[in-house]
Amino acid sequence: MDDDKGKDLKQAPDHKHHHHRRHFHVWRWISNIILVIALFVGGGAYYLYHTLRSTADHTYIPLDGQKSSDLILKKSKPISILLMGTDTGALGRTETNGRSDTMIVATLNPSKKTTTMVSIPRDTMAKMIGYGGINIQKINAAYSIGGADMAVKTTTSLVSAPIRYYAVINMGGLEKIVDSLGGIKVTPTISFNNSGYTFTKGISTDLNGKMALAYIRMRYDDPKGDYGRQDRERQVITAVIKTAPALSNLTKFEQLMNQVQSNFRTNLSFDDMVTLYSKYKDAGKHVKQDHLQGVGAYLNGSSYQIASTKELQRISNLLNQSLDLPMRAVNNEETKQNTLNPQFNWNVDNSNVEYIIHGADQVN
Repeated sequence: MDDDKGKDLKQAPDHKHHHHRRHFHVWRWISNIILVIALFVGGGAYYLYHTLRSTADHTYIPLDGQKSSDLILKKSKPISILLMGTDTGALGRTETNGRSDTMIVATLNPSKKTTTMVSIPRDTMAKMIGYGGINIQKINAAYSIGGADMAVKTTTSLVSAPIRYYAVINMGGLEKIVDSLGGIKVTPTISFNNSGYTFTKGISTDLNGKMALAYIRMRYDDPKGDYGRQDRERQVITAVIKTAPALSNLTKFEQLMNQVQSNFRTNLSFDDMVTLYSKYKDAGKHVKQDHLQGVGAYLNGSSYQIASTKELQRISNLLNQSLDLPMRAVNNEETKQNTLNPQFNWNVDNSNVEYIIHGADQVN
């Protein structure tokens, strides 16, 4: 856990910076990471098609109680997906069950041709749903404790909006994915050094796998803190998506599919992905990005981002509207704890203030 005081409690961006647009088609992250060479498949290449289906079959892990037939997708209804990036097994990290250091709730509305992406900071205070009792932790712990099921349930409860699907990529495996593509290009938005590599603002840079991880992982020297790290992670994933369809070497294609099979998991079947690709791609025409804004505080000596009830309601309204669902009043453990902390100042970074949890069985 990142418990270094004075580092994690950087002032988050103002609310006025919430709303910005970026040409990032979230449906491509999910469908193109598997259908990454769809152009080849259309030519009747049976081997390639078979390899894609086999890869997808190995990455498919349904949620508890999930039915195999999905009428929601077939009817082209608005859907929501929890996109997660874990971080294990690279640059010295050896933990077995990684935390989901990147969490994005994405809604796709094909009729309105809109995609809405809401980033959830990894240090956001949340009740672990499905653990038993009241267990308060950083939201990125949910995946390491209870896998995709707990991560989806916990995030659903936090934002009070339904989440039907998930997709998770091991960011440690991203190193090998980038190398299998022969590298990617990014243009850094800030200048910094990390892990022996130098990145210069505004200069297009070729990244191999290790450089890509170093670019993603820097956080403490970013004026935006963890919010800036999330921006750079999306930037690298976007570069992977743009590079992958141009892959023409069969050997490299096989290497890429092996890395995808080892480092990607989702409850979308191969047929679901085909449907998503064909029926939901217009949702990428208008992309809106936002994030859940937290306020820094400490719980039991660990740095957290605490989302106000007003902010939780704002994000809930945004997600439900994008799903063509009625808005609902947020009433969860987080709003309850907010009510029990009337002394908390939501307008400043509370570096020296302890947010007090009441009635919990566990606080980590």
